[in-house]
Amino acid sequence: MPASAKNSLRVAVLADSDTRWKWGALTASRLGPGDTEIHLDGFLLRGRATPTARQLREVGVDADSLREVTAGEFLRAVETAGTPGEEPYDVLVLALVGGGVQAMLHGLGRLWRDRAERPVVVTGYVGVVYEKLADGLLLRHGADLVLANSRQDAERFRAVYEGVGADASAVTEVALPFLGGAARTGEHDPYTVVFAAQPSVPDSRKDRAYLLERLIRHARLHPEREVLLKLRSRPGEHTTHIEELPYQKLVQRADPPPNFRLVYGHMGEVLDRTDLLVTVSSTAALESLHRRIPTAVLTDLGVREALGNHHFVGSGCLVSWDRLDAGHRPEPDPEWVARQGVAADGGYDTAFDEARTRIAALLARPGGLPPLAPYYTPVTAPGYLPGILARHHLAPDGSPLPGAPAADRDPGPVRQIVRRAARGAYRHGVQRVAPVIRRMGEL
Repeated sequence: MPASAKNSLRVAVLADSDTRWKWGALTASRLGPGDTEIHLDGFLLRGRATPTARQLREVGVDADSLREVTAGEFLRAVETAGTPGEEPYDVLVLALVGGGVQAMLHGLGRLWRDRAERPVVVTGYVGVVYEKLADGLLLRHGADLVLANSRQDAERFRAVYEGVGADASAVTEVALPFLGGAARTGEHDPYTVVFAAQPSVPDSRKDRAYLLERLIRHARLHPEREVLLKLRSRPGEHTTHIEELPYQKLVQRADPPPNFRLVYGHMGEVLDRTDLLVTVSSTAALESLHRRIPTAVLTDLGVREALGNHHFVGSGCLVSWDRLDAGHRPEPDPEWVARQGVAADGGYDTAFDEARTRIAALLARPGGLPPLAPYYTPVTAPGYLPGILARHHLAPDGSPLPGAPAADRDPGPVRQIVRRAARGAYRHGVQRVAPVIRRMGEL
């Protein structure tokens, strides 16, 4: 029975990091009409950035079930959900990096090659798309819906697909699912400045130390203000991007004034008390603009693709620390803001209407859904696709490779312990050992 008829929607979200879990879970919660009951099963793809319990709590989305899986275990869970006596999924949300999406599309395509009755497959991007546009989009091609977070992104996505002769009909305009919260109505006491840090932007010690020094200088220049450094993760945790030089370490060598401090937690709760949001290129800037909070995107390190702040050209938000210290407050360009899916003047509640309508139509489609048809196949990309699939222990036809971990059974207690230990060792190597080796190589 289609979800539209039974007034409920069973959704599975597969995510590979904290931010993608946040995007996937919040997107899932918005895919049904207002009176639809959402049953959400969460699957966390095992890897270096698998979210910790604290990171999951910070998202603020409760799943009916949540477990860590390999690619093979996820495919088996989807297959089991469609067997007699088990309620099948209506929608699968693939909240993964592009290569992960492509691997799942081929694995699921093989799973459903003899079935027309299957879930609707949805994918998209966590936030601002400022790099690897063509690569990331073509790796996501083949999903039933490829969500674009703004009108601008929808136009860009369709242009890429049409430019390579691929079907662009899956592109669906929505908005970032985590926008919301009350609009700022006046200044707080004390006036609060928040710098939204990013794990990998900028990536050099010199640049990160510079940003921290300027933030601390701003706190000294304005002792009547509260100056907060909003951090994504605690030491030892991983996010979507590797953070080799955490600000926590850099602060230890500084001498910040009493009105400066580090904060963690849900971004929305921090924005509740923010009077000025400062960042290099974080998606938090869009959350801030949505709530009509003065928002500054720094130009101190240049306006460069490598930093991602080039995305904000034309926004009216680009500004330097010198101007902020002197009291300047950026004024966003209304037309630019509207094109980014930031509905500061209303309309956000309807942003997912098109996606809901398309999903309902696909679920009610007579005869079921057509096979998944990714742009990349062993014919179109024989030198690229096999390597992508092999990273997830899948053969070029989407079948499990021989020796794929847990392809046919649930992991036992011993295997789970070994996996946790191995992942911990890997994270330690990436975050602690590798940076030291790189610094030694630069001597």
